[in-house]
Amino acid sequence: MNFQRLGENALQDEVLVVGGGVAGCAASIALARKGQSVTLIERELTPRHKVCGEFLSGEALEDLHALGIDVASLGAVPLNHVRLAASRHAAEAPLPFPAASLTRKALDTALIAAAVAAGVRVELGRSVQSLCRTANALWQATLADGSTYEAPTAFLSTGKHDLRGHSRPKDPDQWVAFKMYYRLSAAQTADLADASELTLYAGGYGGIQPVEDGIANFCCVVQRRYFARAGLRWEGLLAKMQQDCPHLAMRLDGAMPMLDKPITITHIPYGYLRRDTEDGLYCIGDQAAVIPSFTGDGISIALHTARRGAAAYLAGEPAPVFQPKLRSAMLPQMHLAEIAANGLNNPVARAVLPFCLRVWPGAMRVTARLTRVTQPAAIAPQAVAG
Repeated sequence: MNFQRLGENALQDEVLVVGGGVAGCAASIALARKGQSVTLIERELTPRHKVCGEFLSGEALEDLHALGIDVASLGAVPLNHVRLAASRHAAEAPLPFPAASLTRKALDTALIAAAVAAGVRVELGRSVQSLCRTANALWQATLADGSTYEAPTAFLSTGKHDLRGHSRPKDPDQWVAFKMYYRLSAAQTADLADASELTLYAGGYGGIQPVEDGIANFCCVVQRRYFARAGLRWEGLLAKMQQDCPHLAMRLDGAMPMLDKPITITHIPYGYLRRDTEDGLYCIGDQAAVIPSFTGDGISIALHTARRGAAAYLAGEPAPVFQPKLRSAMLPQMHLAEIAANGLNNPVARAVLPFCLRVWPGAMRVTARLTRVTQPAAIAPQAVAG
């Protein structure tokens, strides 16, 4: 699908959304469907692959269904199991909810198309350089070409990338994330089957799962000091991860990389929860909360915060009231996820976890439930056909 950029003149709408990823598109669609005049500005000209585990939890599927996104028609792969692998050992358990896997490129393309269909003014390939309040209390986005867009209300949804003047705290652990697609061997494709697999190694963890077109997504995060021991090179890092986790080496044996080089992003502030915000600026997605990646809840949180932000705005709830309420609601989930993530980085825990989970596989189901966002009963669940 080709998307056209609109005119270059400065425009004013009721709502300005900066960032056209999952959260920005979801909020734009929800607002436009309620009759709001919305401009969505996204720096990429077309959707592309991003560093993302691409796991769609039951909650994410419910929110996407409410937005009119049929993930099965996009080629989403149903996931029914979760598997934890450390060293040479692995433990498996059924997922306690319907789940699926879909590339971000496919999902973002569908969301942008849905935003256009909802009447959102979508500006692609436009880079916002600053977002600030004007003297007449409007939010003004200034683009790289000098053009400006103004609105009384703005949603900040730039994902993992900070906008100047609205940066989040620095990441003390200096996490580095990598994403690569592989075509696994026939034997490993069959063995991976319908599972989302978490692999553990010193200094971080990774996830591998099938996505559409018969390929697998491998996404991993490591602390920079661990990456430095691998010579700050992807090839060295991959070799070190496979040495630490022979199960991963087995999974990637005979695999064909589908990208020339991995997609990379640095300084991810895991555990971040925004405390407050300025009047008229609703912060959603990773600009509101950054949960540890192992939970697979990043897309769900993007959709959840977008839905709640749009609902708050439509109900007349000011942004400075909405933001701390969102934080309070998500705090228990984030704390539990951080505790679990710290455990994964403990060498003793890595050694005993697979054994413990084989004895009590329900522990993975309990952890999955405790680290989920909750959905209102009004949103109907959606299953993905196998």
